[in-house]
Amino acid sequence: MQGSAATSDEVILERIGSAAVIRLNRPKALNSLNLAMVRTMCAALEAFADDADVSVVVLTGEGERGLCAGGDIRVLYEMGRAGDAETTRFWREEFPLNYLIAHYPKPYIALMDGITMGGGVGLSSHGRHRVVTERTRLAMPETGIGYFPDVGTSWLLPKAPGETGTWMGLTGLEVSPSDAIFAGLADDFVPAEQLSELVKALSGLAPEADDEAVEAVLSWFATAPGESELQKHRTLIDRCFGHDSVEQIISDLEGEDGDFARRSREAILKRSPTSLKLTLRLLRDGRNSSGLVECLEREFGAGTEILCHHDFYEGVRAAIIDKDRNPKWSPPTLSEVTPDDIAPYVEGRHGTLFPEHRL
Repeated sequence: MQGSAATSDEVILERIGSAAVIRLNRPKALNSLNLAMVRTMCAALEAFADDADVSVVVLTGEGERGLCAGGDIRVLYEMGRAGDAETTRFWREEFPLNYLIAHYPKPYIALMDGITMGGGVGLSSHGRHRVVTERTRLAMPETGIGYFPDVGTSWLLPKAPGETGTWMGLTGLEVSPSDAIFAGLADDFVPAEQLSELVKALSGLAPEADDEAVEAVLSWFATAPGESELQKHRTLIDRCFGHDSVEQIISDLEGEDGDFARRSREAILKRSPTSLKLTLRLLRDGRNSSGLVECLEREFGAGTEILCHHDFYEGVRAAIIDKDRNPKWSPPTLSEVTPDDIAPYVEGRHGTLFPEHRL
């Protein structure tokens, strides 16, 4: 493909015809986001929005393993342990980037090829055109590291059919490309080998091309994604995950037959009890929220509060630092996590990201 590129160490900005392509370029780290990458993306999107020669913006990841595995949690861990006052700077700039993507004035196409988790979901699922492939592995696995699904997913997940989003948020388990489409986090399935041709076709659109023109191109390449396991188990999910109590959800799963219920229950039982109760609270609050900004504000406050407690550091230690996969949560059981324990996470006492409260 013909084009021009401006290359940095971690983000490649490329022009191919009328398409502006953003390539996340940390393949050895599964394109995990850091603050410099967030800043580069934000500046690029603002510039492309004002460029009359740009018809569409395409987000992709270098390497074949994934679009983006999330934020660089190790950096947050190290800064938080050191008491660095700038620890929350990443979220202060990442969350407004998620908002920018959700309200981007030009067609924004995310190629969710391979691992797309955490912050990678924030970069893609807020966009208007989300493409998955047979290699897509999507998840919000944060309860497994003593955190919670953020980047505005407390706005997105409650919009999934029934309690599908609750299942995703609590279990943290990976879902298939067909599941991602069913849950409303993706739109089209395109075989990975066709992605370069898809970008080429998008690059040939007129500068004034709109979303309808993009959808016409996507429909040419899109194929059937196959059966969704979440759709198959929708009745069970709705029956078990409709409660406002994690304990009741686990109890109901225990009474169900089959491998799906067993895997779901076993996954939840490995997660941080505090994270589970906080996640369920955020998802329920998200369902009744006025918009994405309200959810991002609430998530920012919860994330800032989490830095003051044990489980995040213990979860990252077990998963990333020591890699023993054996976190010791505190409190260790759900029964020991009270509503009063969760209250500080959602009281909004850590400032605001959107002083004008854009909706």
